Amino acid sequence: MFKHPIKSTAHLWVIYGIAIMMLGVIWYVKASLGIVMTLLLMLSIYYTVRQESKKDEQIKKNISSLSHRVQHAGEDVLVQIPIGMVLYNHDYEIEWCNPFIEELFEINMIGKSLDDISEAFIPAINEDQTEVAFEHEENKFQVLIKKEEKLLYFLDRTAQLKMETLYENERTVLAVIYLDNYNELTRNMDDTFKSKLNSRVTSVLNEWSTQYNLYLKRTSQERFLAVGTKQILQELEESKFAILDEVRELDTTQNIPLTISIGIGYGDATLPEIGVMAHSSLNLALGRGGDQVAIKDESGKVRFYGGKTNPMEKRTRVRARVISHALTGLVKASDHVFIMGHQVPDMDAIGAAIGILHIAQANGVNGYIVIDPDDVHTGVYHLLEAIKKDEELWKYFIEPEDAYEFITRNSLVVVVDTHRPSMVAVPKLLTKTDYRVVIDHHRRSEDFIEDPTLVYMEPYASSTAELVTELFEYQPKERKLSILEASALLAGIVVDTKSFTLRTGSRTFAAASYLRSKGADTVLVQEFLKEEFDSYIERSKLIETAEIYRGHIAIAKADPDQTFGSVLIAQTADTLLTLDKVIASFVISKREDGKVGISARSLGKLNVQVIMEKMGGGGHLTNAATQVEDITVDEAVELLKNIIDEYYEGREEE
Repeated sequence: MFKHPIKSTAHLWVIYGIAIMMLGVIWYVKASLGIVMTLLLMLSIYYTVRQESKKDEQIKKNISSLSHRVQHAGEDVLVQIPIGMVLYNHDYEIEWCNPFIEELFEINMIGKSLDDISEAFIPAINEDQTEVAFEHEENKFQVLIKKEEKLLYFLDRTAQLKMETLYENERTVLAVIYLDNYNELTRNMDDTFKSKLNSRVTSVLNEWSTQYNLYLKRTSQERFLAVGTKQILQELEESKFAILDEVRELDTTQNIPLTISIGIGYGDATLPEIGVMAHSSLNLALGRGGDQVAIKDESGKVRFYGGKTNPMEKRTRVRARVISHALTGLVKASDHVFIMGHQVPDMDAIGAAIGILHIAQANGVNGYIVIDPDDVHTGVYHLLEAIKKDEELWKYFIEPEDAYEFITRNSLVVVVDTHRPSMVAVPKLLTKTDYRVVIDHHRRSEDFIEDPTLVYMEPYASSTAELVTELFEYQPKERKLSILEASALLAGIVVDTKSFTLRTGSRTFAAASYLRSKGADTVLVQEFLKEEFDSYIERSKLIETAEIYRGHIAIAKADPDQTFGSVLIAQTADTLLTLDKVIASFVISKREDGKVGISARSLGKLNVQVIMEKMGGGGHLTNAATQVEDITVDEAVELLKNIIDEYYEGREEE
């Protein structure tokens, strides 16, 4: 086929124009030759015009064919594409949908409302949302909203979400398992019994790891390392970590059960970071008394399981000596020592504060107890009245405004009977210095004073007053405890142990004996603990409202229009615990600040700390409390009952 060398039609006609001009010259020179050349030129022009006409027809034909193919492809896309499409009108009625939607719902959707598909669509459209999640049977969709076009796209994300779930479930989880009291139990055992105990513990843990497909490795006599996945962790949480009970029930040939603590780390982090989280969780579990599981993810949030038993006393004199010497160094290096307890201080907080004041003065440093007079309740009224009469002691009690005036970055702040910054009597003081000491006997919570210089936390102790008393043995003896100081410390122990009936170990009696030898007056302690007549009447009215829940839990609630102080509801909870068959008590009342206060007490069979933590509070296994905002007394009672029911799920009835 002939192909013209000039590809551009415009160029071709220019050449023809030049040819015509040259033809005129040829006609002028020789007419016969001009005739021949004219015929050739006309044939060439005819051929060119014909070829251009055919080319135009072919282009039109191709365009028509392509248009038909595009239209057909578009129709196929709308019919066969695995994406749902729905057009709706101003009344949110479906005007058109592609076959994908019809096959999905297996009914004719034309004319139906978007609400018939999902009630989430119309509100999402009105709120100008661009997408919304939607589930139908086992399928999960991401629905894109095109409000201007009144169009919805249904993108099937079922496979993608399954893959994401699989990926999430296969994330690595590290667990460090620690035998809490292994050394105490095996100290006096012969090799035969020790070997049997090790064998039983290893056997129980191996069976547990096999049951849940965990990799388990013993790293020392007291520690195991377990590796699993997030899905396995979910199964363990569903079982409430029954392994805690299995280990506790092992026969140790002694009257003391063996307990374990487990620290678990997981999340979107590297393996070293997960390992750090696991060890941090274990320290948190041990700081709360052991016999429990602490689970931490990359966000820092912690969940707890277990903690059903009272912490076993396992402090050593060595730790008390080390802490005492460290505290002495910090005191001597500071210009002033400021001591404070928690908000609404009790006997233990004030008694322990007086003990720290004595240590500061014994080391030749001025110490001050910071207390807000507006934050004092009637429970410590008699103690404070006795202190006011002792001018030598009372002059070291100052108000927050006075502390602000001369505290420096080189001052030492000692916080007693709490470790939560939100509960400290004067939180602002914590930011005024670089040196902070925490001395507490409560189980550690997530909320902790930031960057403490020294921490002495022993959940095995009966009270902070007991811990402070033990520090005296390693302090200078030049200054003696006064009768009032010793009695205040003893009062703190008496109150927190309910007169030596709860959380009382051999070292509790040793501390009380020491204070008694230094002049503590038991009659004076009873004077401190005397209750006002009106308070006694109010407490009796609260007791009248008590109901017995689940056969052995006493729950009392105040009238919604009445307000009671935290001390009164705590005393009421203590009284309810003395009733026959009652193993735990909860007292709920509205407070003056508008919050609802809950005080919880237990004989040890029910962990009230775990229950109160789920309501934002904390405390001990046998003594805990919380304050809840934006809730009524009746709502708080229902919430409490639901949490108690959850606590008993998967457990044997007490």
